[in-house]
Amino acid sequence: MSEQSPYTPPAVWTWDSESGGTFANINRPIAGATHDKDLPVGKHPLQLYSLATPNGVKVTVMLEELLALGHEDAEYNAWLVNIGEGDQFSSGFVDANPNSKIPALWDRSGDEPVRVFESASILLHLAEKFDAFLPKSGQERTEVMNWVFWQMGSAPYLGGGFGHFYAYAPEKWEYPINRFAMEAKRQLDVLDRQLADNTYIAGEDYSIADMAIWPWYGQLVLGRLYSAAEFLDAESYKNVMRWAKTIDARPAVQRGRMVNRSFGEPHTQLHERHDASDFETRTQDKLEAAAE
Repeated sequence: MSEQSPYTPPAVWTWDSESGGTFANINRPIAGATHDKDLPVGKHPLQLYSLATPNGVKVTVMLEELLALGHEDAEYNAWLVNIGEGDQFSSGFVDANPNSKIPALWDRSGDEPVRVFESASILLHLAEKFDAFLPKSGQERTEVMNWVFWQMGSAPYLGGGFGHFYAYAPEKWEYPINRFAMEAKRQLDVLDRQLADNTYIAGEDYSIADMAIWPWYGQLVLGRLYSAAEFLDAESYKNVMRWAKTIDARPAVQRGRMVNRSFGEPHTQLHERHDASDFETRTQDKLEAAAE
């Protein structure tokens, strides 16, 4: 670990756009649009604007699971939002989500379009709309929502905390890595204890709690986030590993991981999804082969 230089905060903080390491350019200290650009709109009632980060994968998994159940009205257009290029700061995207974070959804199935932003809000909206993956009422519903909100409160420590300092910060600093590794492992232990007596996160039924948590913690222990599985001794969380592999084997999850994916092997990337057949015909490997 490199030694840290002493740092004295100034009286008034100012933004240095050159600092912050990998992905620093996707953040800024003000909200609002930087340029005018409308969002594209496809033929389906549900219009998703996203990227296959863990938060984006939550929603595409949910949509693919709904379609697998036979909910034809869950057909959707998924449009790629390139956050590295600043697509999230377009006027159209800011209208969909004033927080300029993916994912964002326009539900155009009613008389007036409804915008839905924040991944957990989208999961809840879809679960209630299609009466799926969420109990209607009572203790069971509350338990699912307990874990959905647990994920929303916990994942910033995993992503913005551990992931940032372990994988993306311009230098490796021992203190923040230790601080957030401790928290990441505590969270994995919370999940491991819960899964010791439950098939899925909130009980014996697969729910939006699993869809919220798996893209972060399931992919972490499977070695897909930050290349940190060995560092965090992921194999020691036996119940989390069992659950992560169970979810990973679901065909709808495998499809959901591909949608709006712009990284990894070309055959795993489906930049835009407008029809179920796109998984067979429009992955990047096929588009690149057709262009040759």
